[in-house]
Amino acid sequence: MKFQDEYRDPRTADKLRHALADVATRPWTIMEVCGGQTHTIVRYGIDELLPPGIELVHGPGCPVCVTPIELIDQAIAIASQPNVIFCSFGDMLRVPGSTRDLLAVKAAGGDVRIVYSPLDCLRIADQNPRHDVVFFAVGFETTAPANAMAVWQAKRRGLTNFSVLVSHVLVPPAMAAMLSSPSNRVQGVLAAGHVCTVMGYDEYLPLSEQFQIPIVVTGFEPLDLLEGIYRCVRMLEAGRVGVENQYARVVRRAGNPEAIQLVREVFQVCDRKWRGIGTIAQSGLELSPEYEQFDAQRRFTVDGIEVAESNLCISGLILQGLKKPHECPAFGGLCTPEHPLGATMVSSEGACAAYFHYARFRPAPTLPSPSKNSVELTDVSPQSQASHGRNG
Repeated sequence: MKFQDEYRDPRTADKLRHALADVATRPWTIMEVCGGQTHTIVRYGIDELLPPGIELVHGPGCPVCVTPIELIDQAIAIASQPNVIFCSFGDMLRVPGSTRDLLAVKAAGGDVRIVYSPLDCLRIADQNPRHDVVFFAVGFETTAPANAMAVWQAKRRGLTNFSVLVSHVLVPPAMAAMLSSPSNRVQGVLAAGHVCTVMGYDEYLPLSEQFQIPIVVTGFEPLDLLEGIYRCVRMLEAGRVGVENQYARVVRRAGNPEAIQLVREVFQVCDRKWRGIGTIAQSGLELSPEYEQFDAQRRFTVDGIEVAESNLCISGLILQGLKKPHECPAFGGLCTPEHPLGATMVSSEGACAAYFHYARFRPAPTLPSPSKNSVELTDVSPQSQASHGRNG
C-alpha cells in the first residue's frame, strides 16, 4: 500500500460490485466480526452497494463493548480508592457501569489518566512510587502482546506498585459459540485482519471445517471489505469451505511468532464473561501464575461484584448479529453517545455508535441493479456530511 486512496478507488469498487452481482445467485448472510470493519461498512455505505439478498450482520468484535459490566464496576471501585492512579485507553472512560463511568470518577477527583500505551504506565509507576498504578488491559488478541510486554517488563524491573485489570477476550471461541447457537443464521465470516496479524489464521481452519463455512480475513479499507465479501460469496456459491486471506499485505498464516510466545508466557486461557452474551468457555486471557502478583483483581479484592444489565439495552442481540442497532427501541432516543445505555453506543468500534454517527436510523434502502448504476464510495462521517449533503 502506497497511498490510502488506492483502497478507496470508486472504479475498483464498481468492478467488485459488478463481480458480486454476477456471482451471487441467492441470498447469503455474512458476519463481519470486527467493529472496525463495521464502521468502515457503515461509513462508506458498503452494505448499500451489495446485490439484493446479500446481508451483512455485525459481530462481537468490539472488546470495549463486550467487557462485562461487573468489570467496569471493578475498575470504578479501584479508581475511586486513595493513592491509586488508574490508567486506561480513552474509549473505556465513558463506558457505563451499573451507576456511573470512569469519567465520573475522574470528575469527582479520582486520578484517572488516559494513556496511549500500557508501557506509559511503567513510567508513571516509576515516577509515583507511593501510588498504585493500575492499567485497564482490555482487548482482543491484537492488544495482548503490548499488555503482556508491560507486565513482563514490570516484573524484571521490580515495579511492585504496578498491576493490570485484565479483560482480554479471544475471537475464535466467540465465533464458535455464535455459530453453535440454534438461532445462528451466519453462513460466512469476515475475520478481523488486525487479530490475524498477531495470531495468524491457522486457528480459523478448524472452525471453517466444523461449521462448514467460508472465512475470509480482510483489512479495514472499503476495497478490502468489498473484495472480502466477493471472495466469501464466491466460496458460498461454489460450496467451498476454508480460509482465504484477502489481507495478505499484512497477515501471514503463522502470525507474529514472537508476539504469540510472549502472550503465552504472561497469560493463560480462561473462561470469560462477555457483556450481553454470557460466559464463553476458554474465551479469555488471565495472568499466568508466574505473573499473578500483577493482577489488580487479587490486589484490590474486587472480584465479587455482580450487577445486572439495563433491560432497555439490546446490545447483546446486536453483538450476536441477531438485531441491528436501529431495531432497538431506545436507539437514538433514550440511548445516544452522550447518554449511552450500553457500550455499543459509546465505543469507537461499537455498531450502535456507527449507526448513530453515520445517520443510520432506518434500514438501508435497496439499490437498483449495479448493471444500471455505477458506484461512488461516499464518506458519510460527520466531518464530510456537509459537503455530501447527508443528514440524519
